[in-house]
This record gives sequence, structure tokens and C-alpha cells, in this order.
Amino acid sequence: MNWTLSRRAEGMNPSVLREILKVAEKPGIISLAGGLPSAKTFPIEAMAAACQEVLSKSGPAALQYAASEGYEPLRIWITEQLAANQGMTVDPDQVLITTGSQQALDLIGKVLIDTGSRILVETPTYLGALQAFSPMEPNVVSVDCDEQGPLPEDLAVKIGEGADRARFMYLLPNFQNPTGRTMSAERRAALMAEAARLGLPIVEDNPYGELWFEQAPPAALSSYNPEGSIYMGSFSKILAPGLRLGYVIAPKALYPKLLQAKQAADLHTPIFNQRLVAEVLKDNFIDRHVPTIRALYKQQRDTMLAVLEREMAGLDVRWSKPEGGMFLWVRVPEHIDTLPLLAKAVERNVAFVPGAAFYAGTPARNTLRLSFVTASAEQINIAITALAEVLRAEIAAQPKPLQAASAAELDTVA
Repeated sequence: MNWTLSRRAEGMNPSVLREILKVAEKPGIISLAGGLPSAKTFPIEAMAAACQEVLSKSGPAALQYAASEGYEPLRIWITEQLAANQGMTVDPDQVLITTGSQQALDLIGKVLIDTGSRILVETPTYLGALQAFSPMEPNVVSVDCDEQGPLPEDLAVKIGEGADRARFMYLLPNFQNPTGRTMSAERRAALMAEAARLGLPIVEDNPYGELWFEQAPPAALSSYNPEGSIYMGSFSKILAPGLRLGYVIAPKALYPKLLQAKQAADLHTPIFNQRLVAEVLKDNFIDRHVPTIRALYKQQRDTMLAVLEREMAGLDVRWSKPEGGMFLWVRVPEHIDTLPLLAKAVERNVAFVPGAAFYAGTPARNTLRLSFVTASAEQINIAITALAEVLRAEIAAQPKPLQAASAAELDTVA
């Protein structure tokens, strides 16, 4: 039997990150690669009690088909949290519960992207978003960034004109994946003012926003221009990823199309999971639970930063110092490609993610992402020490190429 694949299916590729995670799962490997929350943070006892409560009080409804929009008490809870923490005024009718925020990305892509549509992203950006948008065959354009995120002045350069005008820009303002950077309040205001001036819609992804260490990040980008923004959130990082619960907040004019795309995809997100989470969240549980996650992750971040400082001494290596989240970003000497470096690190039982996968345009191959949340302090010490040794050997084996002399230098020599 000969199966004829669609053009879109032909263009699909395996997840680079998932392939790396397969390597990281081998016995003895210390993985600094995956974006997995620490299993130590999962509220198992609270989940067990909530399961019993949901099944005993509303078992038939919890096991039945349900509304595509999502469980209303959970949608109301989300609006209350957004008002309290993100400066957003949202109606429950704008909340669509999704099967993880990855599904939200898929639905947004289906509703807003045609073949060849220009969309803007950060440099670098979340690999999962690139994969979600890819089947719709967009023209993905990277906006120039600094340590705070996108440069507002580059939006007008990259937005395009006429039929090629960008449909939206995808952004992660808080503890970004992969770089760990956070936009300041000033950068948010400037960026959103320029986006409003240009009429550029914003898709804001905020899975890590509650994982701050010293202070909460500034208000959501969507709070600046609600009608020009889509906001995405997730329960994966504050409760458990196995629940596959996320949500999207959309302007009322756009919401019906996202709902229709959701209905076509899976009818609704599992209602048992929604009721379970709503039960767990009663009585301000999240206000007691999330601080324990922050404390653990901060401790592990501090350990990784200290070991990097110690072990990378004397090397031309730089790294971010994230104020929250799960990742930090590393730049090694420009002539070192971290993809072949990964294979050598795996030989030393260490895994990381090469940075090239996170770029929509020309990648910076001398970059890599490290996750600090699933490894213990001891494992972080062992892994970073081994990584530094691998990197030192690579730099010694590949001396930095000589730079071509400038005209001024040649004149001086002459």
C-alpha cells in the first residue's frame, strides 16, 4: 500500500529536543537538557484527595463529555488570577481551556496563519512554537533582541508590507525559553506602544511567570492592549505537566474561531482533569504551593551559577542570570559548534540542548541551553564540571581562527 503524504506532512520534522531527551534518558546521564518541571514539586497528596472528592461528589459529570470552552469554575479562577497577578481584566467567556499550552499554539496557528504568512518571533525563541506553527507553512522572521528581549525599533523593519504584513508576533516576556531573560516594564511599554502604532497583534506565552525568585515580573504585555493580544498560560509548571492543562485568552472577536478549531481538534480537554485541578485550587492552595517551587528552583539556579563561575574560569564563556523560570543560556567561543559538542558531553554522561534549534533565522551555533530544575546540587556540580572539561578540550583542539586584518591595521603595518 502506497500512502501519499500531504505537503504539510512532508515538511514535518521530529522534535530536536525530544530526540535529545531520548539520549538524556540513558542510564547514568545527568540531563540538563529537558524543560521538565521537578517531580519533587508535584502535589501528589492534594491530587489524591481531590480525585476522591471529584469522583464521590460529581463522578458521572467528571467522566462525561463536556463543553468545549472548558469547566466554568476553572475559567473563573483563571480570570481572578490574571486580575490579581497580571493586571488583566478578562471575562470568563474569553477563556478557552486547552490540552496544554502547546495545543493553544496549534490552534492559534490554524486560525491565523496561511501558507506563506509572515509571523515575527524573538531571537532566539521557543522551539515548541516553531514546531506548532510549522505545519501551516509560515514565513517566520526573527526580530533583533538584546538581553531584555525584542528591540522595539526593529518591529517596523521586520513587519513587512501589504499581503506580506506580519499576522502577529509571538513573545515570551517572562524567564524566556531558552534564554531565561525577562523584559523590564520599560521595554514592555515601549514594545507594546510600537506594536499598537504598527497595528501588530501580539501572542503572549507565559508558562513560567509564577516561577519568580526575588520579585514578580511586571504586568503582562496583554494588559497594555487587550484587543490586540492573545495570552497563553499553563498549569504544567505550577501543578503537573501530565495533566495537560493550558488556556488561551482571546479577544471576543477572535474567540469563536479558536473555539471552532478546538472543537475540530478534540471536542474538549479532559473534563476530569479540569475538575480535579479546580478542586485542588480551592482555598488558596496555589498561594501555599508555588512558593515551595520558587524556593527549590532558586536554590538550584544559585548552585548552577556558582559552579559555572568556578569551572568556566579562564574560558571565553558567558551565561545568563535568570530571575526566575527554569533555564539559563550559555555562549561559548564563536568558533565552537555546540551540536557536535553535545556528543562529546554525552560521552561524559552530561546532556544539554544545543542552541541552534531555537533560531528561526541564522542560528548562533555557539550557544546552548541548560535547565537547572531537575538535577540535584550534587548532579549539577558533576555535570558542569564535566561540561567545562569537555569545552576546554574542544577549545584546545580547535584554536580560534585568525581574524582577517582590517584596512587600518594593514596601513599601520605598511
